[in-house]
Amino acid sequence: MIPDEAPERLLERVRKLLAKAQDESVTPPEAQALTAKAAELMAKYGIDRALLAADQPETDRPADRVVTVDNPWGRVKAHLLTGLATALRCQCVLLTGRDGLAVHIFGYASDLERADLLYTSLLVQMGYGLVAADVPEWASSPRAWRRSWLLGFASAVITRVRAAEEAAARQDGGGGRNGPDGGRRPGGASRTALVLADRSDVISGHVGQAYPRLRRTRITYSGSGYGAGYTQGQRADIGTTRVARPRSRALSGR
Repeated sequence: MIPDEAPERLLERVRKLLAKAQDESVTPPEAQALTAKAAELMAKYGIDRALLAADQPETDRPADRVVTVDNPWGRVKAHLLTGLATALRCQCVLLTGRDGLAVHIFGYASDLERADLLYTSLLVQMGYGLVAADVPEWASSPRAWRRSWLLGFASAVITRVRAAEEAAARQDGGGGRNGPDGGRRPGGASRTALVLADRSDVISGHVGQAYPRLRRTRITYSGSGYGAGYTQGQRADIGTTRVARPRSRALSGR
């Protein structure tokens, strides 16, 4: 059996796969395969960091950051950010006020890092996709159509990221395969589930301390572009070279 890679090497493989996917000599089907593999490895990276931290807590600590969400489409961007962060095992609080809209994200450092990478990439892809989308002549409100398109796109990519994370958690283990530090993993997938549940409880505790009284919110839409946006979101890369080397840190805070 091949030993598991250290988390740092996994993330480096992700960066190399994504860089190769952007090479002009790579065909579209090859690029799609490369980015799909990158997404799979990024999910595995998250599991390995969690298991390593269970044995060595100093390697991955709970953290939080506040992200200001700018207009246009601020509510939709916040929906994308909170959906991705939640899929990556973070927990979010939406902040509204005279200063605008912001999202307070709580999570372990490695999961905040992964949320940063994906949100930075997908936000750009969503913008490109909206520019290329043609509003149907029959749409009564172009703005409502575009907003529903954005929500469809966001929902599709969030669903894909969540599925990759769940698959990585299910597949991890196999009866005590090697861990990220080279040691054996006792309990296989059962230990993974326990570690992830414990991390979730820790983060919930931090959220509860910061915000003792919270209420749930949901986003709605009235346009008819949701299906078109969802279809585009299903085709989006859930990792690009912007993930490897983003020009700006999307989760850098206010």
